[in-house]
Amino acid sequence: MDDFVGVKIALLTSDEKLVVYLRDNKPDINFPGLWDFPGGGREGNETPTECIVREVMEEFGIKLRASGLTFSRTFPAMNDETKTGYFMVGRVSQKDIDSIKFGSEGQRWKLMGIKEFMESDEVVEPLKNRLDSYLSAL
Repeated sequence: MDDFVGVKIALLTSDEKLVVYLRDNKPDINFPGLWDFPGGGREGNETPTECIVREVMEEFGIKLRASGLTFSRTFPAMNDETKTGYFMVGRVSQKDIDSIKFGSEGQRWKLMGIKEFMESDEVVEPLKNRLDSYLSAL
């Protein structure tokens, strides 16, 4: 079993928009008030796929399918670089977007273009190099 602490995912729509959410603006959390990708910490002995499927369901009410996951790579975890985290990319349908039920974490969600995300100063900075690793592999 992989020894990892969490997973983040870039969810892409058919028109290449990213599903992002605005993190709560609380001083006791990492990256307060910045745009972020869905994801979070591992629970128990979850696999990376099980972890991200659960997190996306909790945060957005979207039932991810393993077949929709198109990219997966390990990186140093954002909260502790001595540990491992996963970054994934997945595809979501318009039906998925229409059915979003935003959870209790974060202030709001939106769709953001890839270029806008990569050029923004208001996003979780480590996610840019993770997204770039996917874009470079295309």
